[in-house]
Amino acid sequence: MMGFGSVPPQDPHKALHSAEGALRGEPTGRADNPVVKVWDVAWLVFEKPDLDRAERFARDFGFTVTSRTPDELRLRGTFPGTDAVVIRRGPRAGFVGPVFQAQERPDLDRLAARTGARVKPLPGHRDGAVVELLDPSGLAVAVVHGADVHPVLPDQKPLVLNTGTSWPRVNTTQRPAREPSRIQRLGHFVFETPHFTTALNWYQETLGLLVSDFQFLPRERALGPTMAFMRCDRGGQAADHHTMALHLSPRTGYVHSAYQVADLDALAAGGAYLAERGYHRAWGIGRHILGSQIFDYWRDPDRLMVEHFTDGDRFDASVQPGWAPMTASGLAQWGPPVTRDFLGTNPSPALLREVYSALREPDSEVTAKRLLSLVRAMSS
Repeated sequence: MMGFGSVPPQDPHKALHSAEGALRGEPTGRADNPVVKVWDVAWLVFEKPDLDRAERFARDFGFTVTSRTPDELRLRGTFPGTDAVVIRRGPRAGFVGPVFQAQERPDLDRLAARTGARVKPLPGHRDGAVVELLDPSGLAVAVVHGADVHPVLPDQKPLVLNTGTSWPRVNTTQRPAREPSRIQRLGHFVFETPHFTTALNWYQETLGLLVSDFQFLPRERALGPTMAFMRCDRGGQAADHHTMALHLSPRTGYVHSAYQVADLDALAAGGAYLAERGYHRAWGIGRHILGSQIFDYWRDPDRLMVEHFTDGDRFDASVQPGWAPMTASGLAQWGPPVTRDFLGTNPSPALLREVYSALREPDSEVTAKRLLSLVRAMSS
């Protein structure tokens, strides 16, 4: 497939993890005529019972607080843009849903007309309009246009590095401050569902997301993919390798969300800062294979997983999906072994209840055989 210029793009998947791409009859990873093509993820909405505790962690993690009321905490990064996270007071900690950003106001009208929803003003006397939807798993998904945009804030500067025979730093030393990793922006979120294929099709057909990489269970490729890393379709302009990742699971819900920082030193020094304050590292530091990000995963005080990342891949719309087997060992190029905490495989009564429910649900894609394959993949 030709790119948007005169030179055919190189295949970023070739000889890395998937030299052959899709096989005959497999999903293309994109809808022919989506309702809209969202431009980015604007912010994520959470509920938590203790906003004071949530704010302390947010500041330690590297967010900037934009507003705080008794019932709501709004957080942003240093890059210009909307809020990155909105936390509402609620009876228990959990993920409410993502808010995507439409590039043009008519996108909202078209989305509302095609889905039977309404275009409404954003609540709280804020600028902008929103369409609120439910995805096939019951997740609250919104699309906004015209929301408040914050100006740029001072940022951590990437360190100047001496490498090989290139020594741009002479007569100076490196002393990165032991301080919070300053969040630049929201990067992506990951969601799990037993209705993987239905949800995947919905995000492609409704919001125009493109699949950057598919994963399938080892020796079960013929049954179709079980994970999809999806990016926004910006045509010839590159977007993050994934704005959303979706994977098959007996559970329905949030897995983690990821926030960009300046460089590896900002990530590592910020991790040391978090460790000194007693927070729990879920996994890291390492570099992923799919997406290439340098990562560091943490648990907040409510046990929700959040990620610092830097140096992620960016693809334009010309790149077709890669295909790779889903294995625990295939999660990272380097770094410590993946933890059970990150994989979510620690046994618990709640997990057993979710497995039982998924196996009994009529339209669930989780069968006993696939569940066993998932368990094997996460230990391989």
